[in-house]
Amino acid sequence: MRNFWTSAIWIFPALCLFCQASVIGQDADADADPVIEADEDSGFEQIELFTRVLERIRQSYVDPEKVTYEKLINSALDGMIADLDPHCQFMQPQVFEQMKKNTGSTYEGVGITIANRNEMLTIVTVREDGPAARAGVMPQDHILKINNTLTEDVGMTEAVQMLRGKPGQKLKLTIRRPATSELLEFEMIREIIKQSTIKDIRILDEKLTAPYKMGYCRLQQFNSPSHEELADALDKLEKDGMNAFVFDLRNNPGGLLNSAIDICGEFVDAGTVVLTTEGKPGSGEIKVYRTTARAKRRDREYPVAILVNHSSASGSEVVAGALQDLKRAIVVGETSFGKGSVQTILPLEGSGGKAIRMTTAKYYTPSHRTIHENGVIPNIVATLTPPQEKALANWFYREGLRPEDRKQAEKFKDPQLIRAIDAMKGALVYSSFGNEKKKPVKATEVVENKETKKPE
Repeated sequence: MRNFWTSAIWIFPALCLFCQASVIGQDADADADPVIEADEDSGFEQIELFTRVLERIRQSYVDPEKVTYEKLINSALDGMIADLDPHCQFMQPQVFEQMKKNTGSTYEGVGITIANRNEMLTIVTVREDGPAARAGVMPQDHILKINNTLTEDVGMTEAVQMLRGKPGQKLKLTIRRPATSELLEFEMIREIIKQSTIKDIRILDEKLTAPYKMGYCRLQQFNSPSHEELADALDKLEKDGMNAFVFDLRNNPGGLLNSAIDICGEFVDAGTVVLTTEGKPGSGEIKVYRTTARAKRRDREYPVAILVNHSSASGSEVVAGALQDLKRAIVVGETSFGKGSVQTILPLEGSGGKAIRMTTAKYYTPSHRTIHENGVIPNIVATLTPPQEKALANWFYREGLRPEDRKQAEKFKDPQLIRAIDAMKGALVYSSFGNEKKKPVKATEVVENKETKKPE
């Protein structure tokens, strides 16, 4: 045991000093964050345990090159931070540097977004105009291998960097498709992916919407131009005689938070609270997001339906949750992904360029519902079968299909869209009772009346 205590002489006191400093910091700010009793969470005992295990490994492990202090401490930090939630990570210098470079309006990759879900690297969305979609990758697929590397051996940020690369480079993904339990391999070529936003602006088929005209558009993700593009789309649809609007946020992974706030502002009054972010309980870190007059082009009072699914995340959930709470829109589809948190990158001084990515706040809707890990639950639940999911993906990507496949894709009858159309018809019929010129009723009022109406 001489080796253990010789090494521990400097490790344990240093860790104890750190722990003591933390306790002193707590005492200085006791009103804001009550001190935890020593017997409930003893830092001294746990740090001593950590030190003993560390030195036992160094003393007895068979391969000395694997048990340097740097490797062991890095591994401990990696596990400690990753265990907090899927969005937290300990970043090595090369990963941190690469992450700082990828902040432009384009990136090189295959057009997918990923997240850790139930300890599996899961594809959240697939850009229909990207290489992955053309290869046949689907949302909710589990990535088992990137090229020849098992994904269970890499963190989230490393996985993102492995998926990206120079245009023209090949990439192979091995995935498991939960809907069918298939194991599949896909090969694709990386390319420059442009961050486009609004798609499919149109008046819906009047065979489905008669006697009304209903507008539709789809937002792929929230970027700087998204709000202006949506406002332009709404202006065009209003000129075409739109009576109600269906806003499709399915497979939208989010993006810029300010863009989501501005988009909410197109449908509610200026100054309306649409989101709050709150940090650790007792920290007092609360930020309120309101819509602004600057971002609102004009009043838009027609009924609105929002389509969401399992791949609607982050900014999509902010918009859907806010407009649902404010009774400004009815949400149709499936419970959304549940990514409603704020991550902060904290560089570690004196570490040679390392950093941690840590969740520091959560999103709350106007009624103080938390989005994180819960998602937004639709007013009207409408699910798709695996064949319907595939057909929807083909419809989104129809412009990139061969002529015969495109003709088949365009025959798809979207059950979720049809449910949204029915909800809008109900809102418009309800608003016409008694006075044809009265202010149009909001769609949520129809749903509430259906739910609260008592049998005679």
